[in-house]
Amino acid sequence: MPASHWTADDLPDLSGRTIVVTGATSGLGLQATRALAGAGAHVVLAVRDTDRGELVAADVAGDTDVHRLDVSDPTSVRQFARSWSQPLDVLINNAGIMTPPQRHSTDGVELQMATNHLGPFLLTTLLLPQITDRVVSVSSQLHRRARLDLTDLTGTTHRHDAMRAYSNSKLAGILVMLELQRRLTDAGSPVRAIVAHPGIAHTNLASRAGGASLVFDRVLGRLFNDATTGALAIEYAATADVPGGSYVGPDGLGHLRGYPTVHEPSSQARDLQLAREVWDLSVALTGTDATSRDFAPVGI
Repeated sequence: MPASHWTADDLPDLSGRTIVVTGATSGLGLQATRALAGAGAHVVLAVRDTDRGELVAADVAGDTDVHRLDVSDPTSVRQFARSWSQPLDVLINNAGIMTPPQRHSTDGVELQMATNHLGPFLLTTLLLPQITDRVVSVSSQLHRRARLDLTDLTGTTHRHDAMRAYSNSKLAGILVMLELQRRLTDAGSPVRAIVAHPGIAHTNLASRAGGASLVFDRVLGRLFNDATTGALAIEYAATADVPGGSYVGPDGLGHLRGYPTVHEPSSQARDLQLAREVWDLSVALTGTDATSRDFAPVGI
């Protein structure tokens, strides 16, 4: 079956595989969790609210665990990473927020940049020695609207623009994933870094933001993917035999709806120099880095 018509029915047998999904209690993360667990994977729901996580997990058919993780809080990210000692087949960085009122994380970073980029970056670099197959980062086509200012990646200097901050966080996430793939390739690692996006999916992500985002979510969102279809890109990126560095999203209507396929992010997202600069700045802001040994194949 061609990739353009790929559905969850085409998931391989995932028995024996362990997958961590951040933000797994609703929306795309929940749909991906259901599909992956249904295919036999042991799925770890990494969530802020473990009580809610347990309720959700009880309703998922399959093998699941619930662990606490707030990706916007570096302390929480480090605690989660320290608690993880076994091999991890797939890490899915799905947790995210979109255009909330201006807020900052516990370490003073604009909340969207902290949640959508710096937290997942920290989590990925800390878990990299345990990852055996791939990292999947959930992004957005809105990265094409980004205008990154590397002098203010934390979003604390310039006048706040919620949509620009969201777009910037998603562009930063793609850039470091493609830089991660280059480093993995140079080290001879079989681990893959893959980006997935749902197109426009009718989930609760924007509906929590209010204002224009709420109107967009309720009206225009109904014309595009629902959460189940939007999550297909994540499931495909997490399991299909696609090259590291792939950008996976819907195949229809400008890659805004439909079934998963591999296409390209913006030219800005493929800027090698910008990717290296964003990587280095992310290292400085999170206080972490992956050594050459971390990029090497597991067991070496």
